[in-house]
Amino acid sequence: MTAKIALVTGAGTGVGRAVAIALAKAGYNLVLAGRRKEPLDAVATEINTIGQQALAVPTDVSQRQSILDLFAKTKASFGRLDVLFNNAGIGAPPVPLEDLPFETWQNVVNTNLTGMFLCTQEAIKIMKDQNPRGGRIINNGSISAHAPRPYSVAYTATKHAVTGLTKSTSLDTRKYNICCGQVDIGNAITPMTARMVEGEGVPQANGTTMVEPRMNADNVGNAVVYMASLPLDANVLFMTVMANTMPFVGRG
Repeated sequence: MTAKIALVTGAGTGVGRAVAIALAKAGYNLVLAGRRKEPLDAVATEINTIGQQALAVPTDVSQRQSILDLFAKTKASFGRLDVLFNNAGIGAPPVPLEDLPFETWQNVVNTNLTGMFLCTQEAIKIMKDQNPRGGRIINNGSISAHAPRPYSVAYTATKHAVTGLTKSTSLDTRKYNICCGQVDIGNAITPMTARMVEGEGVPQANGTTMVEPRMNADNVGNAVVYMASLPLDANVLFMTVMANTMPFVGRG
């Protein structure tokens, strides 16, 4: 049986890398997208040692043409796409909302929201025309898709918007046998969350600062593999995977 094909954005490090490795272990061949070639090549080599194929495609998801090139190379190389994990995302420096530079806001929106929308469009175009028809799109939403941290307006606003993108995609692509779901992640151990355990930690809603618990990013990889393993007549619309004792459930 021919291996299924999965595309992971932001695949060079952190959650993207963990998900790509988990999908390879589950029998998928991978297309790895990210801004830096060297980390992508390292992940591709690791996937090759597992026994699966990996295509590394340096990609800037804030640029439409870069996304078009990514999906064109995916189709040319593998002929189909079974799973898209929309993972690439960036944050902004923690500054008061009124002091956030417009250019910073726009860069976060272009990467976290517009880039995800464009990747979703291109994935649908492949999935609806392939045989067998259909596929699965999984969006990285974040805990911030539910509640903000202090001084995180750009990241939080885009992650709330991702929830709307997930729901609309799920609704609009049913007729093509495409499923769309979202995994909301809380404090996976990645370079992006390193500041949570450095010094006094990160600001809290009550004005204090504290170090926060984190969890292994492999837990996210396992969650995405489960979501991807379902038949296309079933869907996990939303899943939250979080460090159990992080300050999310309860009063801030």
